[in-house]
Order: sequence, then C-alpha cells, then structure tokens
Amino acid sequence: MDKVMVVTGGSRGIGASIARYAGRAGYKVCVNYREQAGQAAEVVAAIEAEGGRAQAFQADVSLETDVVHLFAKVDETFGPVTALANNAGIMQVALVEDMTAEDLNRLWATNITSAFLCAREAVRRMARKHGGGGGAIVNLSSIAGKKGGRGQRVHYAASKGALNTMTIGLATEVAGEGIRVNAVLPGLIDTDMHGPWGGKKRIETIGPTIPLGRAGVPDDVGAAVVWLMSDDASFITGELLEVGGGS
Repeated sequence: MDKVMVVTGGSRGIGASIARYAGRAGYKVCVNYREQAGQAAEVVAAIEAEGGRAQAFQADVSLETDVVHLFAKVDETFGPVTALANNAGIMQVALVEDMTAEDLNRLWATNITSAFLCAREAVRRMARKHGGGGGAIVNLSSIAGKKGGRGQRVHYAASKGALNTMTIGLATEVAGEGIRVNAVLPGLIDTDMHGPWGGKKRIETIGPTIPLGRAGVPDDVGAAVVWLMSDDASFITGELLEVGGGS
C-alpha cells in the first residue's frame, strides 16, 4: 500500500515543513490549504523538486462538508490516507474579559473540530475493521496546552489542552485497529503566526531565555512529526512530545 499523508494547514510554517519531510520519507503528500493557494503550490513544487509526489487541496477543515470532500479527493488522487498531521490552527490573543462567543466558536472550530473531523475520516480509512492497514495520526498541539497560555492566550491554550486530551483518548480507542495517535507540542517557534502579536521582537526577546538558547524553527517540529509517523516509532502511541528547547 502506498504511503499517503494529509497535512492540514500545510501551506506555510510548521505545516509546510511537515509536508516537505513527508515527501522525503516517501509519502504522497496532500498539502491542504484554506486560502494560500500560491504558498501551497510552492510547497508542492519543493517536494516534487526533491523527487517526491504532492498535490495541493483547498478545504476549510473547520467545515464538515469540506473535510469529507477533501478526503474523497485524496482517495481519488493518491488512495486512502495512511498518515494524518492535524496541523491547521489559529491563534487569538485577548483577555478572557474581552472575549466574545463568536471569537471562541471560531477558535474551537479551527483548532478542535477540524482535528476531530479529519481524524474521523482518517480512521474510517485506516481501521482494520474498515479494511484498512492501520496508520498514524499526529496532532499539532502546543506547550501552552499544559501551561495555560501565560496571559491573553487562555482560550488558545485551552483549545490545545483539549487536543492533548483527544490525543490520549483516541489513541486508546483505535489502538486495536492498528492506528497510533500522538501529539507534538511545540514551544516558541519562529513562524509568521506570531506576526500580529510581537513577531520577530517576541522571538528575539524570549528565544535566548529558553534553556537551549534559541526559539525553534519549523523544521524542528516537522522532523519530529514525521518521525512519530514512521516505523521507528511503532511502539509509541498516546504520547505528548514537547519540542520546545527545554522550555
């Protein structure tokens, strides 16, 4: 069976790094994006330039209809998914006293609902009881999910805490179907997600205070995710792997 990986939010940052590492590891890669078609095309081109196979697929994975359509298109293009990186997510910065239900619902839909919906479609294809050959799911969480967000990110941290719980529970639920489920918890990573909230200044200020002396880069996370998908991690499931330089 061909190795097929779906990377949600794969057009930039950590998602793009996961996709490139997956291509090098021999996966046929679905580079999912919501709006950044040009950036997704660049990721596909980079994978193909290294001899891999990839295609960009547009979908808003917070919407059930889009998720169902996405996995159906991957079936048609590459075959059933054998690995899923639940990477799509957004950050919001606000005090609890200033939050609205609209903001919270958007955050939950993107950070939590999307992970459940994509995991559902993946399990339906991977599970032995459905004729699948097993597989691996890695959820992209955050160290904030353990530490509470440290001010103005409580709701973001709560969404990642929920993702951690989902990881542990789903790992138990599908272990007998040959499916492993783990999470990677990045610390401070130098991506454009931080742009609206301090950007490079935040990276430059906080990075040197991390025990390893720097902020992470997307490849620090991408390598860990694809390793957890690999046979080298075949006896690992339900784990929350921190990639934070000791933070």
